Amino acid sequence: MRRIFRYLEPTFFAGLIEDPCLVVRDRPIHRSIMLDCGSLHHLAKRELKPVRAIFVSHAHMDHFMGFDVFVRQVHASPRTVELFGPPGFAQRVAARLSGYDWNLTEPYWCTFLVHEVHPQQLVSFEFPGPEGFPCRRLGERPREGSVIYRCNHLEVAAELFDHGIPVLSFRVSEAKLFSVDEDKMAALGLVPGDWLRELKRYFSADWRTDRPLWVLRRQGEVEVEEPVASAAALYHSIRKEWEPSGIGYLTDIGFTEENREAAIRFLSGVTLLVGECAFLSEDRHKARTSLHLCTDDVNELLEVLRPRFFLPMHLSKTYLGRSSELYAELVPPQGTTILHLPEHVAPRPLFACEVPLYRI
Repeated sequence: MRRIFRYLEPTFFAGLIEDPCLVVRDRPIHRSIMLDCGSLHHLAKRELKPVRAIFVSHAHMDHFMGFDVFVRQVHASPRTVELFGPPGFAQRVAARLSGYDWNLTEPYWCTFLVHEVHPQQLVSFEFPGPEGFPCRRLGERPREGSVIYRCNHLEVAAELFDHGIPVLSFRVSEAKLFSVDEDKMAALGLVPGDWLRELKRYFSADWRTDRPLWVLRRQGEVEVEEPVASAAALYHSIRKEWEPSGIGYLTDIGFTEENREAAIRFLSGVTLLVGECAFLSEDRHKARTSLHLCTDDVNELLEVLRPRFFLPMHLSKTYLGRSSELYAELVPPQGTTILHLPEHVAPRPLFACEVPLYRI
């Protein structure tokens, strides 16, 4: 896919009917986050090493089974990896980690920091590797809006949906960017200088400062320093306009009125929507019974959300060899492009006859 983000680089490491895994790379710092980890056995180690946070929609095995592969690759690295999941998620992580023996731990092993996303608060737990990954509750803190994670050039928001169990949808956005327009500065007589670095510090602190800002302004042939009444107002008058981009991730929700309204409210304005489309329209009843989406549901959401790009995923395996029917039934609104996936991207499983036999 051609580059549509300034800093984000999304890669979907699954085929249309395979277990989902979306990796979003923060390009300038070569770090990544992961959304769901259904199947990871086919990912190169260098794709897993940069991952600093994993966001799991829910703990059904097709969305969480690959966590063991991730642990295998990174557990002996000196780092802290954060995990986010719905209520009860820490117990699921504890069950996975306690299923192995950790009698040969080292002091430099990684630590997992797990956050359960509840409607009003985040509840955090620690799993320190040097001690064999025991589960320790750290406490809870109130949620301030929908954003649950910020790091460098990206932030992640989360919203709870109903799938018979709580399920999380995620929205990955490029963090706010400090950027000034030289033409706007020149029109106001402003001269570049150290004050721009100070203005950027105010910007990064959300303008929470009492210190005055002194700017350099040209008056005729002379450059003079003068204070400004509001650093925030000055920045808004000289900032470079840019359209923020975001990635929506929506999977495993029933098409109820509550879920529909929440999805429209939460995902409105995303540039790329990665969303499940589990059933064709002929099997709408199966979608309702299993609390998934069918193509009719997806078309209705696309008509309202109108993302620039839509990547369908998580098609039921009962449609093996019929993926063309899915794309035929998706009718995007004007301005939305459907991105196509092959049914499989992971290597084909081996048969016994393909493995060399060594006889002694």
